[in-house]
Amino acid sequence: MSKPLLHVNDLEKVFSSRTMFRKKQVRAVRDVSFTLEAGKVLAIVGESGSGKSTIARMLTNLIPATSGDIAYNGQSLRDNRQLRKKLPTFVQMIFQDPFAALNPHHTIGYIIGRPLQVHRMVQGNTRSRVLALLRKVGLTPEEDFIDKYPYQLSGGQKQRVIIAKVLGLEPKVIIADEPTSMLDVSIGIDIMNLLLDLKEKENLALLMITHNLGSARYMADHIAVMYAGQVMEYGPAEELIQNPQHPYTKLLLYSSPDPWREQADHFDLSDAQGQAVSESCCSFQPRCPFATDICKTKPAAAVQTDSGHQVRCHLYA
Repeated sequence: MSKPLLHVNDLEKVFSSRTMFRKKQVRAVRDVSFTLEAGKVLAIVGESGSGKSTIARMLTNLIPATSGDIAYNGQSLRDNRQLRKKLPTFVQMIFQDPFAALNPHHTIGYIIGRPLQVHRMVQGNTRSRVLALLRKVGLTPEEDFIDKYPYQLSGGQKQRVIIAKVLGLEPKVIIADEPTSMLDVSIGIDIMNLLLDLKEKENLALLMITHNLGSARYMADHIAVMYAGQVMEYGPAEELIQNPQHPYTKLLLYSSPDPWREQADHFDLSDAQGQAVSESCCSFQPRCPFATDICKTKPAAAVQTDSGHQVRCHLYA
């Protein structure tokens, strides 16, 4: 097995706010651990507010982690000023909204070329390098795009520009935060195929954040299912989809339209209601149709099941 490019151990993020009368804390991410190797794709799946994008921002050092450790190529990000300085050339992020991620006042050539100058990736004129990057992401003929402004491009073309900008710094790890959610379905598939092709050619490690299990299944080697800041289930992508273990993973699958699916007698969606509750119990307990008394009094620990999944559920303890 190759050495992981990215290793996350017991990651936690607490957001604090203070009013005149009290201080409030929200644990957005807790007890999250995973690894990612070169040439592999890990998908983090979950509903809005589950902590997916918070993890992405910690991995890119946009926000600091409250506790836990993030290591790139065996080097811990914590208290490592030199690594944090070099981080943009090792890990890059593709943001969700291509319309907001590009400066409308600059040309495509400037947007892609400026980071190359800042990080001294090229000497002198950057135009030839920018043209090569545009060609690599399928924006051809590249001379037709380099002098355009973002408003002259479609959503899919904008996302390709962002990917070209990311590739310019030659990162080893790419974090894609919902890269297709703002695009038409057919264009989104083109972007996913582009990322998979680049992953193979450049031997990249790709972390994909999505709420869509179908996209995760198409892209990923492994899937981590998140709820209320915790990884509820982790396993190989196809095995997790075909044989889900955690009730929340089953809920996500059954909430996706499938005209060929037979209604399962043991899983009634009408029971899956409620909100996350205190950390002194299982966070999914109010929505779980299989909840028992221990779920209401004790938080669930991650255990390994017979199928090889890692599941945070009392049913498997």
